[in-house]
Amino acid sequence: MISAITTGALVSVLAGCGTTTSTGSSNTTTGSGNAAASNSSSKSNSSSTSNETLVIYSAQGYDQAMADAFQKKTGIKVKLVDDSTGNIVAKMEAEKSNPHWDVAWFDGASTMQGLDNQGMLLTGWTPNDVSNYTSQGQSLIPSDKAYYPTGVTAAAAIGYNNKLVDAAHAPKDWSDLLNPYFKGAVGMNDPSISGPTFPYVAGMLQLKGTTAGEQFFMDLKNNGLKVFPTNGDTLNALVKGQIKVATIQDTALLKGKLKGDPITLVYPSSGTFSMATTISIDKNAPDMAAAKKFVEFVLSQQGQQVMLNPANGGSDSYYSPIIKGVSANPARVQSGINWVPVNPVQAAQNETQIKTWFHENITN
Repeated sequence: MISAITTGALVSVLAGCGTTTSTGSSNTTTGSGNAAASNSSSKSNSSSTSNETLVIYSAQGYDQAMADAFQKKTGIKVKLVDDSTGNIVAKMEAEKSNPHWDVAWFDGASTMQGLDNQGMLLTGWTPNDVSNYTSQGQSLIPSDKAYYPTGVTAAAAIGYNNKLVDAAHAPKDWSDLLNPYFKGAVGMNDPSISGPTFPYVAGMLQLKGTTAGEQFFMDLKNNGLKVFPTNGDTLNALVKGQIKVATIQDTALLKGKLKGDPITLVYPSSGTFSMATTISIDKNAPDMAAAKKFVEFVLSQQGQQVMLNPANGGSDSYYSPIIKGVSANPARVQSGINWVPVNPVQAAQNETQIKTWFHENITN
């Protein structure tokens, strides 16, 4: 394994300069590599007023809609910084001694656990109505309560372009992607940029063991693997026929399929890596009270309905809920999947080494 470098150093060269746009009392900062989130902001209908300003660092598709709904309900002003997970984490680490954020929200408990290991997150706090979690949701809460899951997706599934892949070669498991038929035709995201992709890579090393897991990705590379930055880039390559197969977050594949793209979605028979979307609070949050209110709002029935609306969240809205009484979008597969939970503590301990190895041996 290559010697460790800091996560921030690995991704900082990929972080674009942000631009800030403002409409009303809600600001959105968006990285240059991402499409700008909607900046429409609802004015507060609350009878109370607030001088608080909540700063949210997020990589979620529905974050602007959630910020608007929260501001409307509470009267608390929100500044949203929306970017890829890798860029968000690099920004948080760069601000470690002088944080400018209150709440962080992105895919991947292992990456959030890494921030917890650095002592950056509020611990020991329990939101109201935490008993509303399902048993799966409860199992995803760390013992120190440094972060909370807001939903579950597959870190990666297999999606193939059914106009380009014949039935005889349709993949059913990870090993099928090594077939010479898929030479130069498989794509995935960069785990140093894409939040869902690190749990996928860590999960494969967990499922197969480190040596065999690394060999799997080396074999993919030798078969012409193409690495793109994020879900949108890889999905676009799949639809345009630049690749035949994509191994990306299942919600992105499902969105493409539902809008009519020629995508068949496959959950690998040997195991699909489950991934929690997680939310946390800076231990030195400038607006601690507002941060706690926001987390509780996200976990409420009202907040979950904001997340589940594809008009708000796009592909991110096709997640599996872990709050009692909340149902997934009917289009989402909920059964027959061989789920493999990725151990966030183990993955966090090895995150820098895994990302470094992947960057130097697969990406380059």
